[in-house]
Amino acid sequence: MDIKSFTSAIAQIAEEKGIQVEKVLETIEMAIAAAYKKDYGEKGQIIKAKLDPESGDVKFWQVKLVVDKNMIYSEEELEEMKDRKPEELPEEEKKVRFNLEKHIMLEDAKKTNSKIKAGEELEMALETKKDYGRIAAQTAKQVILQRIREAEKESVYNEYKSKEGELLSGIVQRLDGRNVFLDIGKTLGVLPREEQVMGEFYRPGQRLKAFVLKVEENPKGSMIFLSRAYPKIISKLFELEVPEVASGQVQIKSIAREAGSRSKIAVLSTQEGIDPIGSMVGQKGTRVMAVINELGGEKIDIIEYSSDSEKYVANALSPAKVVEVKILPKNKAIAIVPEDQLSLAIGKDGQNVRLAAKLTGWKIDVKGETAKGEIEAEEVSEEKEAKEEEPKKEKKIKRAKTKKESPKDKIKTEE
Repeated sequence: MDIKSFTSAIAQIAEEKGIQVEKVLETIEMAIAAAYKKDYGEKGQIIKAKLDPESGDVKFWQVKLVVDKNMIYSEEELEEMKDRKPEELPEEEKKVRFNLEKHIMLEDAKKTNSKIKAGEELEMALETKKDYGRIAAQTAKQVILQRIREAEKESVYNEYKSKEGELLSGIVQRLDGRNVFLDIGKTLGVLPREEQVMGEFYRPGQRLKAFVLKVEENPKGSMIFLSRAYPKIISKLFELEVPEVASGQVQIKSIAREAGSRSKIAVLSTQEGIDPIGSMVGQKGTRVMAVINELGGEKIDIIEYSSDSEKYVANALSPAKVVEVKILPKNKAIAIVPEDQLSLAIGKDGQNVRLAAKLTGWKIDVKGETAKGEIEAEEVSEEKEAKEEEPKKEKKIKRAKTKKESPKDKIKTEE
């Protein structure tokens, strides 16, 4: 054997298929063991091979399971089982049919290894053979091809599983019905219809960035599900364009998105002297425009996050100017805006206020300055309802506790 050519071939296979050299060697060892068994072994034997890549020498072992009388079926039990299937027996009662090629009795195994126990495997060295027939070679070839395919699938799955929640760049390869398939390197990713941006058109050869939603394993290989509509794709795109976001100096606290139309993102600076909105926008808007272009012209509003709920709601309704925000019970907020800003605050088809509500988590009601009297009345009624509900809640809790108390508990309480 030409060892240099052999080791070079192993390294080349490992590199091309993206699998470890150890996996390739393990596959070759399995193939050699299969070839040995085909020409020199017996049916039922378990044969292992060990290849030394430096010298090219191969050693062979036969593996047998060490059993005692409690682990195998007796002749009487085998007679009783003729009409029964092994899987019908309870798991704890399952035993093995003794096979001389697969099993060895404990007393016989101890002659070779005095410390061995029942249930362990005994390895017995076999004579090394170098000549193999055509059928054995064909068997070895099939084993190698199958095992390398399996190792390749496993490698692809592990690689892309670790990329869940990340951004990938791919080239549209084909359109199959409503699904779009992207070439993302070692495999194809699928962009389902529900994860596509409304109004976007895809054509073969087009380069796109997509968010890795999830990776699933199936008999045919790995399925990588991609998304262009998922809100987090925006934060990942800004990580690429804005160094302050990638380093953590600027944090994206919340995202509200209507894919293909408009998005709002709330940002916060974790370091003094850094303007979070300015960092996101970039000089002459270059950074935000790069993200907008990647998303096909989708509008992006960047607002400053605040722990003060009133200020946060007011910022979220940007670009409208908010005069005052009143926080009410039940997670409600009323935003008062000038009359000429009312339509801007609500937005086309209510989009602006809807996105602001998603972003902040508050139910926002936008009203003009002329409705201040109505707002005060609503505020009073909301507070009144909240006060009335408190005693009711307390009564319900007391009733629930009384129901849970047993007669014994009542006696103890009276005592």
